[in-house]
Amino acid sequence: MSTRLILASASPRRRGLLARLGIPFEVRPVDIDERTPLSGSPESIARRLAREKAEAARLIDVNAAIVAADTVVALDGSILAKPKDSEDARRMLSSLRGRQHYVVSAVAIMRRGGRSALIRHPLTRVLMRDYSDDDVEESIARGDPFDKAGAYAIQDEIFRPVESYDGCYCNVVGLSLWATLEVLRKADIDIACQSVSSSIAVRHLSPAP
Repeated sequence: MSTRLILASASPRRRGLLARLGIPFEVRPVDIDERTPLSGSPESIARRLAREKAEAARLIDVNAAIVAADTVVALDGSILAKPKDSEDARRMLSSLRGRQHYVVSAVAIMRRGGRSALIRHPLTRVLMRDYSDDDVEESIARGDPFDKAGAYAIQDEIFRPVESYDGCYCNVVGLSLWATLEVLRKADIDIACQSVSSSIAVRHLSPAP
């Protein structure tokens, strides 16, 4: 019998990514303090928040496996969280323009009934294009930056903020599929999974589409 799986996230992007694996799952967001420190190790911050989300989901349901994740964007040692307002989004996008930064998306998985999480935290190096001030203002006017760490989405087909990346594309979107599959298997979670294109699920090095 396949294990029931819960995604402890309200993110439509993570929901869409996990659905690509062909795994049946339920979406059950959890309420934790997600305020991201402005400095510190992005790997440690992402791992801690992903673990706390998984632990909060476990308190609600002990009879399912749990997937939780958190994304941290780091530029020159500073953490870029979700922007608070238009000015904050403008500041972030201006600081990122034409420069390289790092994105870490930690994924935490708990076995059915388990209390400890297995965690992976892939890192992707991202180079932003030299977009214009008008591009930034148009993105803000559309409301695109406000629910995204770093104030942008790599998959934004209008803004197209990313010049290139080194690592996992899905990791920047918010959930590395190869890492998720790896941890599900390591946790011996019996979940039927459809085959996934290697361009989606595995590590890769290529320019952004």
